[in-house]
Amino acid sequence: MGATISISITVNGAARQVAAGVSLAELLAQIGLDTRKVAVERNLEIVPRSRYAATALAEGDELEIVHFIGGG
Repeated sequence: MGATISISITVNGAARQVAAGVSLAELLAQIGLDTRKVAVERNLEIVPRSRYAATALAEGDELEIVHFIGGG
């Protein structure tokens, strides 16, 4: 039985362990965030929403996630 390999990333300044090969879209789903209501910066570069599913996270990635909340 093989062990799941995990990597270390930083999300909004907090260390987090995720499975190797997880995509940005999968991470957002695990956190419970709607991809339509967030903006993500990865290693100081904005990630276009259209690239979330294709963006595989890597060891040492630093993410800043901003969640938009509607209201009035």
